[in-house]
Amino acid sequence: MSLEGRVVLVTGGARRLGRGIALRLAAQGARVGIHYHESEGEARRTAAEAGGAALFRANLESVAEIERLFSEVGERFGRLDGLVNSAGRFGRFDPLTLSEKDWDFIHSVNLKAVFFCCQQGARVMRKSGGGRIVNISSLGGIRPWAESAHYCASKAGVIMLTRALSKAFAPDITVNSVAPGVIPMMAFEEIDENGKALIAATPARRAGTPEEVADAVIYFLEASEFITGQLLAVDGGLSQR
Repeated sequence: MSLEGRVVLVTGGARRLGRGIALRLAAQGARVGIHYHESEGEARRTAAEAGGAALFRANLESVAEIERLFSEVGERFGRLDGLVNSAGRFGRFDPLTLSEKDWDFIHSVNLKAVFFCCQQGARVMRKSGGGRIVNISSLGGIRPWAESAHYCASKAGVIMLTRALSKAFAPDITVNSVAPGVIPMMAFEEIDENGKALIAATPARRAGTPEEVADAVIYFLEASEFITGQLLAVDGGLSQR
């Protein structure tokens, strides 16, 4: 499916990877909706750069707010052709000191919200004949990181959730996942030692870019319904080591 004129919502689209995806979608001619929670200033700047993209505010920790978000998207556009679940959180803790609050902080957005966004998005999509869902996972969902067990569990959950929903929503809605590797949002000098070590271990011998992640997202959004339930790692080969 061509993205020209298609309605695509990007959760967490105000900044970081979500911003890069939103800008690329707009450049491809999509009618972009940008979800944000607290980053209103950044959301407005991204929306302006995306040609006046529509803004939607919601706290994804709340299922009621997710339901309201997709109701507003449906009312605003009258349809939904694509959904990119990019909103996410990261944390690093010794598993022996990890609290219930720490666990819930990550899983409420990284996994629970992804499911309910998929659910609500699919309901809107089916009213106009179907669509495409792309969930952003992570290298941490493929490879274990000792100090991010809760994060790894959430992102591995996204991968399996993607596979299960690809069967549940077939054939009119595809569900695929993109797993970025090291994609810095700052200068190399500002990257912590753990990040630098991952870059050094990457077979491509460099970090990735938001544009390269956006390429993978666009591939799934434009692909036929015969491509579903798949995972594409954009990691320079790091997950194969």
